[in-house]
Amino acid sequence: MKYVDEYRDGALARDIAAAIAAEAQPDRLYAFMEFCGGHTHAISRYGLEDLLPPGLRLIHGPGCPVCVLPVGRIDDAIRLARDPAVTMCTYADMMRVPGSNGASLMKARAAGADIRMIYSSLDAVRIAETEPARQVVFFAIGFETTTPPTAIALRQAMQKGLANFSIFCNHVLTPVAMRAILDDPEPIAIDGFIGPAHVSTIIGTEPYREFAETYRKPVVIAGFEPLDVMQSILMLVRQVNQQRSEVENEYIRAVRPDGNVTARALCAETFEVRENFEWRGLGVVPASALKLRDAYAAFDAEKRFAVHTVHADDNPACECPAILRGRKRPADCKLFGTACTPETPVGACMVSSEGACAAHWTYGRFREHARSAA
Repeated sequence: MKYVDEYRDGALARDIAAAIAAEAQPDRLYAFMEFCGGHTHAISRYGLEDLLPPGLRLIHGPGCPVCVLPVGRIDDAIRLARDPAVTMCTYADMMRVPGSNGASLMKARAAGADIRMIYSSLDAVRIAETEPARQVVFFAIGFETTTPPTAIALRQAMQKGLANFSIFCNHVLTPVAMRAILDDPEPIAIDGFIGPAHVSTIIGTEPYREFAETYRKPVVIAGFEPLDVMQSILMLVRQVNQQRSEVENEYIRAVRPDGNVTARALCAETFEVRENFEWRGLGVVPASALKLRDAYAAFDAEKRFAVHTVHADDNPACECPAILRGRKRPADCKLFGTACTPETPVGACMVSSEGACAAHWTYGRFREHARSAA
């Protein structure tokens, strides 16, 4: 298959691994954060960490949009969904994310709330159009990748004059979160970033320049296939060895320096930056999320239903916040694989397919068991 099989060649992966091992300096450690949950999944699925030299560590970052949404916003969505007049439309990953006291959208639906899983933002528009007696709320989440589809849905709803359609907006911004990781008062050691793929197809390469120029951290934007990730690691090792801090684009088949200009213009017309927004694991981060512009206030669920988010803490036994900051790994959580599994998730990192705990449960735990047995 074009552009898939070519990037899953095991022999080439081992060749790149040999180049990494040869160029990695034996007297130093390398720590690279993959920000995107898709990269975390690929690393676990293909066992890429097993191909790396012992002095090179990959750190899982807060790149799962389902995982970074705080408990308070989940509680908001559940309260909205329990309104008898509301039909809540959401992507499947959000259904099982735990809110306060073990609540979830899935449990709310089982108790009678009208909550529907959709595949596209336009599905929510169609439901609003065909069921005018219902107040249809689209639970919009995601990084810059999923923001344009929300903007398109909003534009269609306005064109159709759908007074019963609104958006509960939870879109967040990738570069701001990366900056928050580096600005942490107790920062972890990071030598460079494996830059996100899908996000970069929208925003391009320029937004990462500050990390190279101001923070002196190289960024290599990588595709999702195993050879993409391995090549990006090799490129990062070379930058570190040469004391360079640059933004490089390994994913040249999809990412351009200016990204998708049309999508960016559409989002700029529709959304503006929030003053503050809370992230799971990062706390309240200024200018890190989007909200609807005043011109679209009639479609803003937070205004229509007077949503007022109240902070709520994660389960104190769950290490999801520390995992999202890169301070801990899934196996460091005492709940992992015991109380917390994909069937009974305690934390959001176990729910989403892009979550670090879900990826480790599906793939990584078996390799760890094999290594310990050996």
